Amino acid sequence: MNKTESMFSLEFLVRDYECDLQGIVNNACYQHYFEHTRHQFIKETGLDFAGMHKDGINPVVVRAEIDFKFPLTSGDIFFVYLSVKRKGRLRLVFLQDIYRKQDEKLICQGLFEVAILKMGKPINPDSVMKLIQEKFHE
Repeated sequence: MNKTESMFSLEFLVRDYECDLQGIVNNACYQHYFEHTRHQFIKETGLDFAGMHKDGINPVVVRAEIDFKFPLTSGDIFFVYLSVKRKGRLRLVFLQDIYRKQDEKLICQGLFEVAILKMGKPINPDSVMKLIQEKFHE
């Protein structure tokens, strides 16, 4: 995915405490950036995670891949770009890229497969995809 293919983006600022002894963002922080972006994206569709959970519906990451290209450092401003597509009958795939704002350098790429569970069993994500397509005109 490239930036122009994204459906949604969110801006972040690297905070000092996210960096390790090498002065670069700790790899675990990228998971947080990606997750926060997915949550904000879903919120934009009008879905409510707390309400869904109360109804016994829980989106869960079943696979995560991150390819690191270059590190971020304290004070960097960056964007997380996101697009989503279906995979098979039961999964959504979130493709997410992080680009540093200053030089538009690709920092890392993430792929997250998500299943939507109702009372612990996978359900068809068509209703979620319909909301996404209506909101983001895919």
